[in-house]
Amino acid sequence: MFDIEYSNKARGFLKKIGSELAKRILNRIEELQKNPIPPDRKKVEGRKEDIYRVRVGAYRILYLLFKERNLLFISDIDKRSKVYK
Repeated sequence: MFDIEYSNKARGFLKKIGSELAKRILNRIEELQKNPIPPDRKKVEGRKEDIYRVRVGAYRILYLLFKERNLLFISDIDKRSKVYK
């Protein structure tokens, strides 16, 4: 099981959204904690780092995986139209 860290941007997004959506997103992050390389994850193109994304409805969770440190870093959470900018 991986440890989870959130960026300030991701943490702020979770605070401002409704509780039902936050619950869905946090459930998905818990799944990532157990299996950080699910079959539906995709690598984000055009980035220097190896950033991956998973979907939760119209929202995307962007994360980095540091296997050597056993860490899952949630870098961004937002709607598709905003998250890649």
